[in-house]
Amino acid sequence: MTIAELQEEIIDEFSVFGEWLDKYEYIIELGKEMPQIEESCRDDSHLIDGCQSRVWLSCDNEAGRLRFRADSDAIITKGIISLLIKVFDGQTPADILAADLGFLDTIGLKENLSPTRAGGLVAMIERIRRYAADNLV
Repeated sequence: MTIAELQEEIIDEFSVFGEWLDKYEYIIELGKEMPQIEESCRDDSHLIDGCQSRVWLSCDNEAGRLRFRADSDAIITKGIISLLIKVFDGQTPADILAADLGFLDTIGLKENLSPTRAGGLVAMIERIRRYAADNLV
């Protein structure tokens, strides 16, 4: 699926929830379902600066497509990074760099995060884009 298709899928998933509490619970569930990152990636080189909680992100280039794995010590943050991974995992670096992330506004995520979590979201996106830029051919 393309990044745009994946974003539309997430928008559809979130549209069934009327209250933000329900959306938070869904985000928490997404985090719980995310596969564990390898223990070897739970180090400072994979730690994302700018997040209030600790978030680790690894990236591998498999035949020109980036594969992401992540973990966090905070369950909401883990759910947020799982949303980003759902959109970007398996995509090409060029597609990641060109992606418009309007779905975050559409589902209301940005406006319903605390300032520190919103800053962490930006830091996560920047790290993903840095991995994409580093792998651009």
